[in-house]
Amino acid sequence: MANSGFQLLGYFLALGGWIGIISTTVLPQWKQSSYAGDAIIMAVGLYEGLWMSCASQSTGQVQCKIFDSLLSLDVHIQTCRALMVISVLMGFIAIIVSVVGMKCTKVGDNNPSTKSKIAISGGSLFLLSGVCTLVAVSWYATQVSYHFFDPNTPINARYEFGPALFVGWAAAILMMLGGSFLCCSCVNEDRRGQQFYRQSQPSTAREYV
Repeated sequence: MANSGFQLLGYFLALGGWIGIISTTVLPQWKQSSYAGDAIIMAVGLYEGLWMSCASQSTGQVQCKIFDSLLSLDVHIQTCRALMVISVLMGFIAIIVSVVGMKCTKVGDNNPSTKSKIAISGGSLFLLSGVCTLVAVSWYATQVSYHFFDPNTPINARYEFGPALFVGWAAAILMMLGGSFLCCSCVNEDRRGQQFYRQSQPSTAREYV
């Protein structure tokens, strides 16, 4: 029962992380305009994400423009796009695989060893998905920091971290924690099964003697 609860905890943590990864992927606030050192406060706030750039006016009106060309984008944006899409797909596959492998489900219940291996596979996919998200968000944040502190960048053209980056970091941590819980619970169960098998072997041998 303890392992079952541990698996459920890991699964729901990873599920929450996966939802956060989807939100991070579609949100346009990966970076937002900065007014550090500016004496004039502009009435328009600029945001930019992986798929579009937006301008928010003080009246509350928001206008967004989807990036027209993929090849004209910077390399780090293209790479972050690919990593986030791969992360979402791997998370979706991990959700299905983990449901099959968890102890609380009846699918494959006749073969506990195979079921445990399937759960470990699902946990590993969750871990990989979290790593992909962490790499994408951290790389993008590094680029934002580089251009912010670059003296050649005009003050009015500098950007700061947007809310989507913090959502991405939190989602990646949840995803990796959930995957780790799934893997650890199954590994511990396998070890206990092996110890029980080794302890039962001598008594079986004595019975035949």
